[in-house]
Amino acid sequence: MHTPSSLHERRPPKFRALWLAACALTLMTACTDRMATSDDRFGRSGEVIAMSGGEGGARYACATCHGVRGEGNGFDAPRLAGLPAGYLQKQMQDYATGLRPHEVMRDVARFLDSHERVRVANHYAALPPQALPGATQETVAPSTAALYAAKCQQCHGAEGAGTELGPPLNAQPAFYLAQQMQDWQVAKRRNDGNHEMLKVAQALNPGEVRQLSLYLARIPSRPPRPDR
Repeated sequence: MHTPSSLHERRPPKFRALWLAACALTLMTACTDRMATSDDRFGRSGEVIAMSGGEGGARYACATCHGVRGEGNGFDAPRLAGLPAGYLQKQMQDYATGLRPHEVMRDVARFLDSHERVRVANHYAALPPQALPGATQETVAPSTAALYAAKCQQCHGAEGAGTELGPPLNAQPAFYLAQQMQDWQVAKRRNDGNHEMLKVAQALNPGEVRQLSLYLARIPSRPPRPDR
């Protein structure tokens, strides 16, 4: 009786070379399939990614922190619904590269490729802004509106509704807004053009940061204007 090894040894050299090449190709294909991105990945739509976390899994689902309808959590996770798609896409890119430091968001953004970031951004941009949960009842100084108009309105628009230069700030959590301004003050966040936010934030004292945050958090979110 011939053993498999003895049969292999008796095969012609040409056949043996072809057989070894076929085995190598099979092994390479098996490894490649295991490491390659699946055609059935969770990147089919922005909504699916937002709800499932894509290939990062449920732990990295956007809805976990930002709410099912992108309304935010009223504390440290901002609303995403109704924000400009280009702005959202840029923030994900900046998180992924570390230009906007945030450990969790860095991992979330790195699980998504550029096409998936576009889909997620478009998904949230198309959602109607939701009511902010748990808005603070803390008193806002009457002078805060004038402070906002002088320091912020040129880029962020009347009542914080946003412009081409800056995103909407209205109806965002007061804690989140204050945290961002504090990060700008110490250059922890540095992902704007010409460092304008660094200059503006460093000119504010802690009381002004708090008042601006409360003022903006109380302005209701509004749906985007319909195209005409």
